Amino acid sequence: MSTDWAPTVTPRPPINRARGTGDAAPNSCTRSDSTENDFTQLKARYCSEGDVSGSSAKSFLIIGGIFVTSIGALALVYLSFPNLGENERHVLKLPTTMDDAKALGKVLSKYTDTHYYQVLVAYFSTYVFLQSFAIPGSIFLSILSGFLFPFPTALFFVCLSSASGASFCYLLSYLVGRRIVWRHFPKRAAEWSLHVQRNREHLLNYMIFLRITPFLPNWFINVTAPVISVPLAPFFFGTFLGVAPPSFVAIKAGITIHQLTSSSETVTFNSFLVMATLAILSLLPVIFKDRLRKKFD
Repeated sequence: MSTDWAPTVTPRPPINRARGTGDAAPNSCTRSDSTENDFTQLKARYCSEGDVSGSSAKSFLIIGGIFVTSIGALALVYLSFPNLGENERHVLKLPTTMDDAKALGKVLSKYTDTHYYQVLVAYFSTYVFLQSFAIPGSIFLSILSGFLFPFPTALFFVCLSSASGASFCYLLSYLVGRRIVWRHFPKRAAEWSLHVQRNREHLLNYMIFLRITPFLPNWFINVTAPVISVPLAPFFFGTFLGVAPPSFVAIKAGITIHQLTSSSETVTFNSFLVMATLAILSLLPVIFKDRLRKKFD
């Protein structure tokens, strides 16, 4: 017996309005297109007047309140962080470039021995926060983990952080995201829903496939999945397993960069060979994306 949890979507009959009677124009969930029967049928199934009508302001206010609360919780985590020197505080920020990640990694690596759990909790909390609100920058945190932790620990926590943050984003979208998705991404959501329906019997494998390949942005998957009734269990575990290959590449890159920037390490041909190999591996999903697409279509 399946124990997957998923939002319940109850189809409702379409609402017909006579043209020229002064009624409001149909919204994006009732607009028909004779050349896209599957698209309109899915919109009729997943959308209703009660689901998507009205302003999205309330949804954004709820998300904003949760965002501010999360910022406060993140601030409490950093208040427990060890005191940094004057020349170290300016690098304690979210890395947005490789240089930022290297500078932050050099500082934090000094504290992993004496304040291991504080560093780990701060790292995990920041990663989850970025994933929960679809904020760019998690790739630099994945690279940073190669500076700070042994490879098995880094890979596990990057995968766990990605899956946890994506699941929080999933739950936020389940609470307030239906109106936003069907107002702003109706066609794209319906097209992806067709693929989900075709792969419903092996949804875990399909989620792993989506996380590895660059077909859909991760933020779009996180926001749209609950709207089109993707269960949470395959979503979480598919994300956990699917982000492992690209995370492997990022973490190994972080380890190699740490070796290259350490004064105690000598720049060797092997170091550059590792970097070149990782760069090639990161391109494989792009190179073979058409073949992979055919497998799941």
